[in-house]
Amino acid sequence: MTIKDQLALPHPDPIRQVSKPSRLNTRWRRYGPPLLLISPSVILIGIFVYYLIGSSAWLSLRDTNTNPQFAGVEPSQTVWFENYTNLLRDPAFLYAIRNLALYTVVFVAGTMFFGFLWAWILEKRAKAEGVFRTILLFPMAISPVAAGVVWRWLLNQNTGEKASGLNRLFEMTGLTFLENPWWSVLNWGIAAIAIPSIWQLSGYVMALFLAGFRGIPDELREAARVDGANEWQLYRHVLFPQLSPVVLSALIICGHMSLKVFDIIMTIAGKDTYAPRVPATVMYQAFYKGQYSIASAVGIMLLLAVLALIIPYLVHVAKEDK
Repeated sequence: MTIKDQLALPHPDPIRQVSKPSRLNTRWRRYGPPLLLISPSVILIGIFVYYLIGSSAWLSLRDTNTNPQFAGVEPSQTVWFENYTNLLRDPAFLYAIRNLALYTVVFVAGTMFFGFLWAWILEKRAKAEGVFRTILLFPMAISPVAAGVVWRWLLNQNTGEKASGLNRLFEMTGLTFLENPWWSVLNWGIAAIAIPSIWQLSGYVMALFLAGFRGIPDELREAARVDGANEWQLYRHVLFPQLSPVVLSALIICGHMSLKVFDIIMTIAGKDTYAPRVPATVMYQAFYKGQYSIASAVGIMLLLAVLALIIPYLVHVAKEDK
């Protein structure tokens, strides 16, 4: 073949020879590294959170209420929602729900009030603000169990000569009419349990409100004052509307924490005290007695209560973001 014939042959285009990356390779390069990065967390959460939630939900639909049944020595069967209906018919469990509702009201109202009050005082640029912030936030650094040990002494139910804690203080100052059995009072004792919880979380709510106050531009305050607004009108028409997202977040946080109250009650009152019992302590007692399906049913009911509180908040936040 001559050189002329070789030049006449078609030659492949070097640009066309470069193969384009496939769609699968493109997606892998884009999404592969992030998926590999989060996959350990996803796997662990899937096993130790969602799988265990599913197992508890399935266990709550069975009659596994003895240790031999739980170990598989004796058979158990599916009873569907019988455990839930039995709980809702039990006066003791209804009393625990009532206690939880009362605790939630007192706890949320107390933390919101004191948290806002302290934030409002510090918002005035008080002297030694850093010291006050440290003092108010310090209770959050204390374990609920350690705080419960101290408050167990402060809320001692003895009165008169045997009084100690706050009752002893009232005895010494002549305020004997304030002495009371605190958490051992039937129907209302749970309100006393809310006192240490308010003491421990008010600093966190204060930090939320203080951040909200400091995030409001000074121009809005100056404009309101130029328009002739007094201090009350400034807070009512300018500052309070700007704090509505903070208020909503604080309510959601305090509300869902109140639904899960357990350790402070166990530390102060113990597991066998009837007066301050709540669903979480009922769940613990059922599990302690080997009534695993009953305990799982109580746990799922608490989970649904928390979801009923958090999901509307997440939907609201998603709508605001859009």
